[in-house]
Amino acid sequence: MLTALLSPPITDLAEASSSATEFGSATLQNGFPETTIPGNAVVHGFTVLDNVYLRGGTFFIVTKNISAFPERRFIISRPAELGRGDEPTDKELRFINLDVAGGILGAENIPLQGTTVIVYDSPTFIRHLYHWFGEIILGFWRVYSKLAETEGSVPPPGRFIIPFASSSGWRDGPNVDAILMRAAFPDASIECSELWDDLRAIDRTIKFDRLVIINRAAAHRHRLGNVWHKMIASTMALTVADDFWLPIRESIVRSLVGRIPVVTGQVPLVTYVSRQRGRRRRLLDDDHDNLVAALTELCDEGICDFRVVELETMSLRQQVDTMARTTVMIGVHGNGLTHELWMPRTPKSSVIEIFYPECYLFDYEMLARNMGHKHYAVWNDTFLTYPKGEWHQKFGADDPEFQGVKIPVHGPSVARLIKERLSE
Repeated sequence: MLTALLSPPITDLAEASSSATEFGSATLQNGFPETTIPGNAVVHGFTVLDNVYLRGGTFFIVTKNISAFPERRFIISRPAELGRGDEPTDKELRFINLDVAGGILGAENIPLQGTTVIVYDSPTFIRHLYHWFGEIILGFWRVYSKLAETEGSVPPPGRFIIPFASSSGWRDGPNVDAILMRAAFPDASIECSELWDDLRAIDRTIKFDRLVIINRAAAHRHRLGNVWHKMIASTMALTVADDFWLPIRESIVRSLVGRIPVVTGQVPLVTYVSRQRGRRRRLLDDDHDNLVAALTELCDEGICDFRVVELETMSLRQQVDTMARTTVMIGVHGNGLTHELWMPRTPKSSVIEIFYPECYLFDYEMLARNMGHKHYAVWNDTFLTYPKGEWHQKFGADDPEFQGVKIPVHGPSVARLIKERLSE
């Protein structure tokens, strides 16, 4: 419902507005507050803007200096499938001068106070834990947290709007995304295409105090998009605090588990995320058994605690609780590795990702770099790891065995790697 988002009358709008004549409306007497980018919180596909206007489904940036903003194609795209005619037009976003703003937007507006996050993405990718939390939300928070440098704190967003998905159309199959969102941002509303259609249809201008536009196609246009082939690649060009993700992790863990597990001074927990019940990307059965046996020996030696988990058999609370206590996560490339987002950042925290030999994708390495976990790619008995500023030079998973059920791994070699890592 639109009325749920309307703010009460305001008496000061950037020192240029008067009290509204009706609930949720403000009259701009001395022009429009200009649109700005606060705290340099912007990269391709993730743009934080103050004083943005929406009318008829079109965003308006009001400015006398267009050069202060990225090109439009680095902010937004047409709502099309990635790479299929997604270049933006005036229908999506326009830059307008102060002189003409009144004639286009009118003298009155409906103000939406606080921070609004627009996930301007097609439904294709959003119904997936990794793409939602590992790209959209992680990328958003990395860029948004930049504001702490200039504003001292980062207020949580007041609402998320997903324009091109219905209230059920953005949720993943197990409904994990939605529950995690409620845990991460308990005070934020999540609105979908129904609200967007209302905002487009209303014959008034909507003014966002602060708006974050998230757009996949724009993000992929960054030069790093051709290096790592991930939506969040652009955000890696932005320097932020090492612990920028901590507020989100703690909110989720505390909401779902009820406490933040203490790992300091405890025997480190090694968690192997098994996919052996799945239909694809499974280890050879013997190699799975040998991996479990080798890691069990580490446990018997007192080097670590060890758990084998099948996430599909666990409640979300159990999944988050386990990962919140995990120091080393192991698993074949797959969605379950997204749960490294809930692992505590420690000097020994690590993610060991098993690929079919010679295949390499950056999905979970990107998460590990953001989280401060050391990432290892495993090709049977060969390990690849890269320090900050370096990365694997070959990208791809064209081998049909990448998706198969005969992925090899040498369990004793993995156990030896973990033993060395935990001994550092």
